[in-house]
Amino acid sequence: MARVPFSLSAMILVGLLVAGVPSSSQMLFPNPEGFQSSALDEASVRSLRSRYKTLSKQLSQLMPHQPYILVDTARNHLYVKRQQEVVLDAMASTGSGTILDKPGAGNSQWVFDTPRGEFLVQSKLTNPAWVKPDWAFVEEGLMVPKNPADRVEQGVLGEYALGFGKGYFIHGTLYTRLLGKNVTHGCIRLNDDDLKSVYQFARVGTPIMIF
Repeated sequence: MARVPFSLSAMILVGLLVAGVPSSSQMLFPNPEGFQSSALDEASVRSLRSRYKTLSKQLSQLMPHQPYILVDTARNHLYVKRQQEVVLDAMASTGSGTILDKPGAGNSQWVFDTPRGEFLVQSKLTNPAWVKPDWAFVEEGLMVPKNPADRVEQGVLGEYALGFGKGYFIHGTLYTRLLGKNVTHGCIRLNDDDLKSVYQFARVGTPIMIF
């Protein structure tokens, strides 16, 4: 039987399962008047928990049976999971969402978002070199070089990189103080130890779910 595609909504449910469902005491209405907040009534809580269990069951049927990588771009966390088990919980940095105009291209722009959806590890690299794209030079106010060798920069991506298509990678960073923030041009950054763990865990073909 063909596997049902792992949809974006399913990935959001994975995130809910990672974060956990709140208890009834945490389900409070906002109270701008300053009065004491009141919890949801028990019937509502039971309904929410019943819906949560139903969605969890549906999700378990959609989950990859093999281990996979899950990336939460809102919380900036990368998880390595086996079904419901979280093997690794790593702080990450993901796309900033900023926009850069392409020179001489009318209204064309670069948008620095981490792509959402279902991907596969397509390549595994050790000691990767960064081949700087056009936007890296434009962003720095520099001319785009004509010699391809002038685009190569060593030592900025860490010891490992995992490619998942269209120039996007999970890789290391020189700016570990910025982990946990949306600051990248679309790639997913990790610290050295977490990157090594993900590299050792992953194989070409390992699913990557990003939401």
